[in-house]
Amino acid sequence: MKGKRYTTEEKIRILREADGTGRKIQDVCRERQISEQTFHRWKREFGMLEVNQAKQLKELQKENGRLKRMLADELLGKELLKEALEKKL
Repeated sequence: MKGKRYTTEEKIRILREADGTGRKIQDVCRERQISEQTFHRWKREFGMLEVNQAKQLKELQKENGRLKRMLADELLGKELLKEALEKKL
């Protein structure tokens, strides 16, 4: 069964709730119905980021992926042109 998808802001709020209130991680996880593994994965991913920093990180990752795809397309096009030139000669 798939669980709920949390937004970046919700993930950071849950992390802050566990850190700021001094409650046990297990209690916060149980209340929010997430596993401890998920909590620690989020903590590793977002650490002590603020909400606006996390949004900026996601935007940069998205842009980086787009740029990588553009580069791959350009390299593929260049390789196809090389092959076409070799066949003509």
